[in-house]
Amino acid sequence: MNNSVELARSRSRRAAQPAARRRVALSRRELSNHLSGYLFISPWLIGFFVFTLIPILASFYLAFTRYDTMSAPVWSGTENFEKMIEDTRYWSSVRATLYYVMAAIPLRLIFALAVAMLLNSDRRGVGIYRAMFYAPSIVGGSVAVAVMWRQVFGTEGLVNFFLALVGAPRVVWLGDPATAIWTLIILAAWQFGSPMLIFLAGLRQIPAQLYEAAAIDGAGRVAKFFSITLPMLSPVVFFNLVMQTINGFIAFTQALIVTDNGRPLDTTLLYVLYIYQRAFQNLQMGYGAAMAWVLLGVIAFVTWLLFKSSSRWVFYESKEGE
Repeated sequence: MNNSVELARSRSRRAAQPAARRRVALSRRELSNHLSGYLFISPWLIGFFVFTLIPILASFYLAFTRYDTMSAPVWSGTENFEKMIEDTRYWSSVRATLYYVMAAIPLRLIFALAVAMLLNSDRRGVGIYRAMFYAPSIVGGSVAVAVMWRQVFGTEGLVNFFLALVGAPRVVWLGDPATAIWTLIILAAWQFGSPMLIFLAGLRQIPAQLYEAAAIDGAGRVAKFFSITLPMLSPVVFFNLVMQTINGFIAFTQALIVTDNGRPLDTTLLYVLYIYQRAFQNLQMGYGAAMAWVLLGVIAFVTWLLFKSSSRWVFYESKEGE
């Protein structure tokens, strides 16, 4: 009896050994696959930690310090945030940025949608026009275009040249506080290529049968636009609105080059430009970091508001069976 029991146990141990070896080999293979995956994404991980996460944490710490790059940071608590309340130039940058965002973003989206609807056809050569309209978005944020834009709106620039042809008086576009900000707004509206392509992709997805049914019911172009195009395109409108709003809040190059550091009278002193002046020109890194974190909070709050309101005006296709 004992011999038979021992024999059974020996057989079970021998049977369990290959299974254990298979589990060990499988775990080693899984570990090798995981290591290979991490090895392939290691350049991105290194870039993320070195150039994104660590600078974010460092800026959060610097926001509560006095730091001028010449000496070690000195902890100052909420001093930088309290200083913003009394800083008149800070509030000038807030007003200029809000004015810029509320005027430039709607204009850019309206132009983008209008051009996308014009290019939403299969006519010969339409691809060339799409590329031409997209080109300003590729180079729109560059220093070269900003310099060109400054020349266009200069006293002897192209705009005043055409005004003189029709007998209108010349306008000091960049020197008048009432018109300087509009040079930046028009430049932002001119860079409508990126949202235009996204709108165009959305328009191509709208079924043609909907327009045909509406035409049979006697609907005109305006009725088709408001009853079919906008509702069907609302997710794309929402995406473009969020992305362009964020880009509007962080606009920088235009104000730096076109209006020469926010002139005249700080009417074009956009928020990020003021951060640049404080942090890199005046070497007040702590104050600049605090301003950057306030901007992050504002962008997050505005984005949250857009997402919160989207349930009322953004329409998605219902899934089958719902």
